[in-house]
Amino acid sequence: MSTQPMEYVELSERNTLRVAAVARYYLEVRDAEELSDALAWAERQELRTLILGGGSNLVFDGDFDGLVVRVAMRGRRWEQASDQEATLVLGAGENWHEAVLYAAGAGYRGIENLALIPGTAGAAPVQNIGAYGVELCDTLVSVTALDRQSGNLVTLQREACEFAYRDSLFKRSPGRYVITEIRLRLSRSKPLQLGYRDLEEYLAETLASELTVMDVATAVMAIRRRKLPDPEMIPNAGSFFKNPVVPSADYQNLLVRYPDIVGYAQSSTVKLAAAWLIDQCGWKGFRNQSVGVHNRQALVLINHSGGTGRDILELAAKIRASVQDKFGVELEMEPGVVS
Repeated sequence: MSTQPMEYVELSERNTLRVAAVARYYLEVRDAEELSDALAWAERQELRTLILGGGSNLVFDGDFDGLVVRVAMRGRRWEQASDQEATLVLGAGENWHEAVLYAAGAGYRGIENLALIPGTAGAAPVQNIGAYGVELCDTLVSVTALDRQSGNLVTLQREACEFAYRDSLFKRSPGRYVITEIRLRLSRSKPLQLGYRDLEEYLAETLASELTVMDVATAVMAIRRRKLPDPEMIPNAGSFFKNPVVPSADYQNLLVRYPDIVGYAQSSTVKLAAAWLIDQCGWKGFRNQSVGVHNRQALVLINHSGGTGRDILELAAKIRASVQDKFGVELEMEPGVVS
C-alpha cells in the first residue's frame, strides 16, 4: 500500500455530532485502487473497517479499534447531456449540498429539494436521502461500488439498489459495497416538486410558472435553516428518527384519541410525523448537562456540551420509550451506531 494509515486519530472533527472517539488506524482514499488496497491491508491485519463519508449519519459509541477509511473520491461531470436532460456523475467524496447547487446553477431539476442535506454523494444512496417530497431514488440511474465479496467494481442500476423509505440494499447489506460514484438523471423541463406543505407555504407569493430551479433550492435552504441547527454551530446528526409508517387502521385509532396527530396518507398506510409525536411527549427543547433536543425541531438531537455517544444513545432510548408508551408507536433511529 503506497500510503500508510495514520495511527490513533481523533474523530470528533470527522462526525457532525462532534462525539469524541479514536480510530486505531485512519486513511483517506481518493480512487478505487487506493480503496481496494486499504481494505486488503485491513484484511491482512485482521482489522475491522469503517467506511466514513461526511460523518453526518452515525454515532460513535466509543473508540474504533480498526481501520477507518474516509472516502475522498472527488469529481463531477456531465454525461449524455442535451438541451433538456443530462446525467450528473458524482465521485463518492463530493459534498452533496455543493453538488445540488452545481446542478441547479446549470438549470437542471430533480435534486433541488435535497439542498443543504449534510454528507457526501456516496452516502446519499445508502440512506436514500429525502426531503420535501423528493427522494434520491427519484433521479438516481446507477451506483458504481466496490463489491467486497468479489473484490470487483460493479455497477448497480436503480432497481438493483432496492430503495425504500430511508433504506436501500447498501444499508441492509452493511460492509459489502463501498460506493465510489453515482449517476443522476436530471431534467430542465421536469415539473418542480412543490407539494410539500412547508415549501408550498414559503413559495405561496410566487407563481409556479415563474419559479426557477435555483428559487426552489434557495427556498429549501431557507426553510431548513429556520428549522434545523447548523452542525458547525450546534453539533447534530440531522433528523435522528425516521417518520414511522403505520397501517391506516392504526392511524384511525390514534386519530380518535389524538385529533391533531400529523400523518401523511399513503396507499394502505400512513406516515406519522415523528417530530409531532416527540413534541407531544414533552421532549422538544429538553437539555441535560451535555445533550438535548433542539428547541425548534424535535427530530434533532444536539450535543451542546461535549456529550459522548453513550449520552446521545441514552437520550434517544428515553425518547423512543416515551413515544412507545404514549402512542404505541415504535421510532427507528436514522443514524448508524459505531462501537
